[in-house]
Formats: sequence, structure tokens, C-alpha cells
Amino acid sequence: MWDHEIRAMASTHAIIAASVFMATVLPAALVQGFSVYGTHLLWLYSVSGAVTAVSVAVFWLLGITPPTKKHTVGYKLSRLFRSCLYFFLSCLFFHTVVVLYGAPLIECALETFSLAVLLTSLTTLRCLCVLGPNVQAWIRVFSRHGAMSVWDTCLQITVACTLVGAWVGAFPIPLDWDRPWQVWPVSCSLGATIGFLTGLVGAPAWIHYHRKQLTYKCK
Repeated sequence: MWDHEIRAMASTHAIIAASVFMATVLPAALVQGFSVYGTHLLWLYSVSGAVTAVSVAVFWLLGITPPTKKHTVGYKLSRLFRSCLYFFLSCLFFHTVVVLYGAPLIECALETFSLAVLLTSLTTLRCLCVLGPNVQAWIRVFSRHGAMSVWDTCLQITVACTLVGAWVGAFPIPLDWDRPWQVWPVSCSLGATIGFLTGLVGAPAWIHYHRKQLTYKCK
């Protein structure tokens, strides 16, 4: 059973990683002058949109998304509305945190909010896909020994890698190297994306290597 889940996880992550690659390559072929540095916000939203669309589709097709207890149209619309609301609130939360960490408050507000959208697409969206719009489940997963499945553990690893990547990406910004990737928020968004891809690769490998030591409580 565990081997099947790990293989499904690896396949899912490969598809999502491929979406990041395609979100970088396709615009470069279709949009004149497109580049990660020169048209950074376009690249950023391309990656965010690709990861969002592919993640929602793949998790739904695999049945990882928690099933709804009610099948009424009103309940499903309410669930969809809460998911969109949580996504937007997460963007505001990340925007606030990034500003508190020293990002310009007004001068680069669009760039800062765009970074917040990317972070939300790489982290909060996975929580919505795996756990649904259930804040209590989110708190449980990210508490000590709160994981109840391999997907919960995977969620912990990918989210941590993404946030650490964004944080490490901020280190070169104050240096006087005058490189194009030091312009806000290029290095942070690149760091977050690289951290996300690292988590996609590392999570299944780490779980497979430690599968005999992992024990989960019954839900």
C-alpha cells in the first residue's frame, strides 16, 4: 500500500514539476522578449497559474482531495468559495509577512503581492488540495507529530522547502553585485520555485527511505 502511494506521489510530483518547466519554456517560445529576468512578473504568474491548474486537476483525478460529505450543489459551491477565500487571504498573509521582513511597503507593492501569489500557489494551494478548506486540519498537520498519512508528511516537506527557498533567496538582494536576478523579487521567487521543486523530488525519496520508521495515528 505504501509503495503504491509513494509511486502515485512521485508521479504527481513529476507532472507538477513538468508544469513549472512548461510554464517557463512555452511563454519563451510564444511571447517575444520573454525571460525570467526581463519579464519576471509574467514568468511568475505563468508558473503560479500552471501549478494551480495542474495541482487541482491531478489531486482531484487521483482522489487525494478530501471527498465532500454532502453532495448538494450549495455545499460544493460553499466549499469552493471558502477555498478561493482562503487562497486570497493567504496572499494577503504572505504579502504582510514579506513586508514585515523588509520588503518595500508601497514602492514595489505589485511585485511583493505577486511574490505572495506565487508562495500561496506553491504552499496554501497544496493544503487546499490535500486537506480541503479545513484550518483545523492544517494546524494538525503542521503541529508536532501531526501527520496522519504519507501525503501529510509530503505536505510538510514541500511547504517547508518552498518557504526556506524563498527566505534563502532574499540573502543576495542587499549585496552590491548589480546582477539582474537581484532585482526584487526575482531571487526570492526563484528561491521559492527551486525550493518547491526540491521538495517535490525530496519528499517521495525521504518517505521511501524512512517508510519503516514512519508510524501514523488512525484518522
